[in-house]
Amino acid sequence: MESKSLYHEGHVFVAAIRVLERRHGAPPDLDQIAELIQFSTEQTGLISRRLRDAGIIEQVAGAFGDRWGVADHLKLEGLPKDLEVTQLDNALKKFQSERNKLAQKVETIKELQAQKKKDLFADIEKKLKKDLSKE
Repeated sequence: MESKSLYHEGHVFVAAIRVLERRHGAPPDLDQIAELIQFSTEQTGLISRRLRDAGIIEQVAGAFGDRWGVADHLKLEGLPKDLEVTQLDNALKKFQSERNKLAQKVETIKELQAQKKKDLFADIEKKLKKDLSKE
């Protein structure tokens, strides 16, 4: 799944709350929202916390768990529309570049070892030919 901005994910999240409220006649829980929008529970939880902190949705604690409702949908327009680069993304890119450097280093070492092996066999073959020619 391609990464979307908080603006786009927020609109999808709020729409899911509205659809589920209409369908069930009650505010949905996080699992219902995650299932409808087909996001992981972790990703849905992250989006819900960010939208709650922005005042867009509200969390209602109930006897059967937390439910979610729309507080101020107009605040969605104030969310950043650009893709966000997180620390995790930066760390992942750094890890991948280091891994690529390591793979190149390993490949270079393998090539050197193959060349040494080839040279060694060539030397052994020369010595054997020299020894055979003496006899």
